[in-house]
Amino acid sequence: MAYRWFCRLGLEDAVPDHSTFSKNRHGRFRESDAFRQVFESVVTRCMKEGLVGGEGFAVDASVIKADANRSRSTAREGAEDLRDPQHATRAVREYLAALDAQGEPVTVPASISPTDPGARWTAVDGPAFYAYSTNYLIDVRAGIIVDVEATPTLRTAEVKATRTMIERVEERFDLKPERLIGDMAYGNAELLGWMVNDKGIAPHVPVWDKTQRDDGTLSSSDFEWDERANEYRSPQGQPLRSEWRIFKHPRTRITKANTIIYHASQAACSKCPMKSRCCPNTPRRKIARSVHESARDVARNIAKTDAYKQSRKDRKKVEVLFAHLKRILRLDRLRLRGPNGAHDEFLLAATAQNLRRMAKWLFSAQPEVTSMAI
Repeated sequence: MAYRWFCRLGLEDAVPDHSTFSKNRHGRFRESDAFRQVFESVVTRCMKEGLVGGEGFAVDASVIKADANRSRSTAREGAEDLRDPQHATRAVREYLAALDAQGEPVTVPASISPTDPGARWTAVDGPAFYAYSTNYLIDVRAGIIVDVEATPTLRTAEVKATRTMIERVEERFDLKPERLIGDMAYGNAELLGWMVNDKGIAPHVPVWDKTQRDDGTLSSSDFEWDERANEYRSPQGQPLRSEWRIFKHPRTRITKANTIIYHASQAACSKCPMKSRCCPNTPRRKIARSVHESARDVARNIAKTDAYKQSRKDRKKVEVLFAHLKRILRLDRLRLRGPNGAHDEFLLAATAQNLRRMAKWLFSAQPEVTSMAI
């Protein structure tokens, strides 16, 4: 009755076939990006009601099982078999179109689902399964989701989605946070450099650092960095430089890993009394310094402040949303297949969560009405 009333259909009028909804969803709705428009209209309303502050954003990702049988898979060598016409389902077509659009060879996963090849084989606290990741960017004032993105369950894809969401929110809503809160997955050097140098956002994120040693030898942090001289200084006062002579044509010395190698003099290292604790297995000590090391230092300094402690508490708001998504909305497994299906479901779920949060916020903000004695 409710659906008939909404669609302006009488009790005796014919109702659309159930396939009409799916055809519209995969056709005109996708072409118009209607679900994104609905989501952003709800975010706009939340902003008008004062639920979005714009000062601090938090980002995180959660793994959602795909509608793919984990017992059925195609080996990496059989990926080209998906181009067989018998596999020409919508999810397979989306997967092949994405591969062709990249224009260059990509690493094919070891296990591919023939029903949803866009899903990635992953393991989270138990047996592996096919899944997608839903990425949330929330405003920490009231926990409103300001953007959502569907990605494969890859850390690199989740980091890339962070940049996409921040830039999209700035473009659509003219919002750019003063601080971004995240866990260590978002503490890689490239993302920190983008936040600090390009966007002017304070990274309230733990630094992804693999330079600390646990074998008793000196770590990179035991060496003092001299910005003016562009060199490190060892505990014994010996310099570590990227170049020990002047070249006619200056060189950047930047490696493929976006680092610059600083090394000490081999003669100085051989005479150093701390060589056994510094570089016992190599002739001289080397330190790989990231080109984004200054941004990493900014994040390290922020981690020592009281504001960072508050950010650790604020980050729980996005974790609560993921718990609500799976336990209350029951979206622990997707019903649609392919990246576009995941995109649609994640957008609709985030829209429902924002509507629920806005309704609770507005209801609690209403003044209590006291009954008058008659």
